Amino acid sequence: MPPPSPPRTPDAEPVLRPALLLEPHQPLWQRLPRRDAEGRRLADFMMLIPGLRQRPRAEIHARARAIERVLNGYGADIAFVELNLKLNTLWVSLSARPGICSELPCAIQEAVPEALLVGPKLGSRG
Repeated sequence: MPPPSPPRTPDAEPVLRPALLLEPHQPLWQRLPRRDAEGRRLADFMMLIPGLRQRPRAEIHARARAIERVLNGYGADIAFVELNLKLNTLWVSLSARPGICSELPCAIQEAVPEALLVGPKLGSRG
């Protein structure tokens, strides 16, 4: 059981919770939830944050807090989040509802402008 978080004052920055360490390390696809508590399938997306791991520690924390503030605004819609500094990626699994997989990445990009949504190339334009 993780240690309790310190009490928050209304104006305090969100408290970052440590990531769960899994031993041995499991690939992301094995850790992802596929369905919510009611059995409905989840949606997900990945964002690339170029150069994040090379930034000073304070800047990394500032970006993580900015992302956390955005995600907190979506409350129960968020099922899983992983910020991977080694790969400079953010993975989010969330309730599958119309528009959320474009709305939420846009909100994250407003908070962290260098964050880029990763998606399939839908065809070439000649």
